[in-house]
Amino acid sequence: MIKLDNIDRKILEILQLNGNITNAQLAKEVGLSPAPTLERVKKLENTGLIKSYHAALDKEKIGLGVNIFVSVTLSSHKMNQIMAFVDKIDKIEEVVECHHITGQGDFLLKVLVKDIPSYQKLILDTLSQIEEIGSMQSMVILSTFKESKVIPIPH
Repeated sequence: MIKLDNIDRKILEILQLNGNITNAQLAKEVGLSPAPTLERVKKLENTGLIKSYHAALDKEKIGLGVNIFVSVTLSSHKMNQIMAFVDKIDKIEEVVECHHITGQGDFLLKVLVKDIPSYQKLILDTLSQIEEIGSMQSMVILSTFKESKVIPIPH
């Protein structure tokens, strides 16, 4: 675990909310001059704590109006079967998240598609063709009340 002081935490909180902020504005908000602020950001990047910067897109405005969670149970739990499944899922662009889970099911997928017919096509043409899958259960997201990309930073 990387040791963080209050300024590092503040930098991380601000960058999570606005990764496009200028160094000058970031420095002003954390109460440092630009040079040490940039040095701290570079340190956080070099340690791997900051993994990337990206633009958050409006899914509906780009035509991805249907979000679905899919619980997947594999037909076998042998490591080669698990890795084969993960490799195949990694190549499906509509699957934006894949989590290995406990409880009912082995994996939880988050899928983004244009509409229900697009999801049906994905199921029939792609997911059902993955031989490692024993069963699937779909849960269509009706509405989302919280979807934060900001993670809490422990003290």
